[in-house]
Amino acid sequence: MARLLDLYRNTVIKEMIKKFGYKNQLQVPKLAKIVLNMGVGEGTRDEKLITDAVDDLSKIVGQRPVTTKAKHSIAGFKLREGMPVGCKVTLRGAKMYEFVDRLIHVAIPRIRDFRGIPGDSFDGFGNYNMGLDDQTVFPEINIDKVQRTQGMNITFVTTSKTDEEAFEMLKLLGLPFSKN
Repeated sequence: MARLLDLYRNTVIKEMIKKFGYKNQLQVPKLAKIVLNMGVGEGTRDEKLITDAVDDLSKIVGQRPVTTKAKHSIAGFKLREGMPVGCKVTLRGAKMYEFVDRLIHVAIPRIRDFRGIPGDSFDGFGNYNMGLDDQTVFPEINIDKVQRTQGMNITFVTTSKTDEEAFEMLKLLGLPFSKN
């Protein structure tokens, strides 16, 4: 069983019941899924950048990502409908908890000048978004083979009704929010 899932079941549920006064442990919010997205702007000119992003993302999460394609043509960006512009992957279950565990304990400590992730990136419905500027903070990526650093967006989708509940749950799971 994933270490973070064990932490959630044994500690987080009890703390959330104590703080928010839930009558049942099934009322406690949980992580539903995590969506990782890499947008590759220059992918319209160089197809290899898209394949590199797909390879890097599949190494990071252990699952094959889907290539995202442009929905509309935009002449100013030399973009036509259907051209690949990035990749994304959705994690659920044990893989999701393993990824969050590696993100908290391995990748985030490797970020230079890290002062915590912002706590104000909630959407009003209990979902949290954060961005990473560099994919090389994950140890699965060989820094010598990276030709272009690529950022990614990570979305934590929770079952909570409010941002306060989601913030408390993610904080109890170990996400290092900044003090601001």
